[in-house]
Amino acid sequence: MALLFICEGEDPTDWESALRAEIPDLDMRVWPDRVGNPDEIDIVLTWQPPRGLLATFPNLKAILSLGAGIEHILRDPELPPGIPVARLIDPGLQSGMVEFVTMEVLRHHRREPEYRAQQRAGDWRLLRQSLSCDRRIGILGLGHLGAACGEMLTRFGFPVSGWARTEKDLPGIASYTGEDGLFSLLERSDILVCLLPLTPDTEDILDATTLGALPRGAVLINTARGKHVVDDDLIEALDSGQLSGATLDVFREEPLPADHPFWSHPNIIVYPHAAAWTLPESAAPVIADNIVRAAEGRELVGQIEVRRGY
Repeated sequence: MALLFICEGEDPTDWESALRAEIPDLDMRVWPDRVGNPDEIDIVLTWQPPRGLLATFPNLKAILSLGAGIEHILRDPELPPGIPVARLIDPGLQSGMVEFVTMEVLRHHRREPEYRAQQRAGDWRLLRQSLSCDRRIGILGLGHLGAACGEMLTRFGFPVSGWARTEKDLPGIASYTGEDGLFSLLERSDILVCLLPLTPDTEDILDATTLGALPRGAVLINTARGKHVVDDDLIEALDSGQLSGATLDVFREEPLPADHPFWSHPNIIVYPHAAAWTLPESAAPVIADNIVRAAEGRELVGQIEVRRGY
């Protein structure tokens, strides 16, 4: 099996070492310098491949994403049909996301941004604290990342609800579906966490209408994709007091332009897409398993429905 690594700007050295530790005789090639005969490429491991490139490999058996997202693959208008596509279900990425979401939920729950503002102003003043059981958490997206984050937050005593395409049976997490379910979730979310896949149905889902359905003074944490949020509507919600704060790790344009108002807004915490990284040492066993599955014609771990986009 010949695996082609396509990830511009990423050093493939660590990936080669980690994958060959799992499959010693792996024929790993690297785009664009070490591709060889395109007809020999069986599997592509990629993040943001150039449009049209995947269609140049006529004998592909699988396309593997280097991250949890797959819209960077599906947006290619020349994506070869009928090829299995899999998102990365990586325990390291999952634990990183759980850590980040928990950190930011606790940050807002304990009013840490307000205390930091008071520190800068030299203002010694206690702020009223709520019990975790009185701070309702809503999670948009209950896949492996959303479910893991929700499970961790229940351990802190937060009431957790989630919204997904299909109803989920997760201990301690109320499940909502459909448009009515979305607004039922929003109405009971003091802190809303977005972990949705990006599809035509979820793009711009966080707009003036949905942000306005949250309880006044709610907080948004977006670690999914920047295109889930209508930027101007979020700023308006913050300026009006409808939202009291937001943590944003993802943006419509990355890097976030230097003149973007998110940088300087006093109620927005900006991260440079840092919530959870894909690390070779944790991801390689999962990728190696999918390489074997592809060779044997079996279903991939994390295989998505291309038609639905997730």
